Amino acid sequence: MLSVRRLLLPLYVPFKSPRHYFSLKKISMNNNGGFGPSGFVAPDVSSHGSTLRSFCTSKDLSAEKCVPCNRKGLSPMTEDSANALKPKVPEWELLSDGGVMKLRRKWKVKNFLLGLEFFKIVADLAESEGHHPDLHLVGWNNVTIEIWTHACGGLTQNDFILAAKIDKLPVESYLK
Repeated sequence: MLSVRRLLLPLYVPFKSPRHYFSLKKISMNNNGGFGPSGFVAPDVSSHGSTLRSFCTSKDLSAEKCVPCNRKGLSPMTEDSANALKPKVPEWELLSDGGVMKLRRKWKVKNFLLGLEFFKIVADLAESEGHHPDLHLVGWNNVTIEIWTHACGGLTQNDFILAAKIDKLPVESYLK
């Protein structure tokens, strides 16, 4: 008779953290743990060697990549910084919930099951970015997504990047 361990062993898939996937893509952090004075930084390799570039400098945030935000002492961006990035995600509402700044967007879906499928598409994107929003399905067709960086208790540039990427998802067929 086969042991339970032997039966379960082929089903085990080791979890790899988002940091592992970043290292596979050769994204390294600077001496400040990946966060410079102007925000997140990642290497920008040119013919002259490696230089650092600031995230969120392009017009299209959806072309950027979320970076790990597990640095101790990470602080949320100021309201002025958030207001400066807000025009890049015009469909999103900037709000303060108990002193915590968040991005929020609402949709109406055709039915309950399409709301769940909508969440699956967003969840796949969030997992690939290593940045996870709060997903709410209220009633049977009201979808709300709130984005904020839980590690610092407020907004970071990652939140705006994820919001821009969510805006590019092909979800029109789910919406009412």
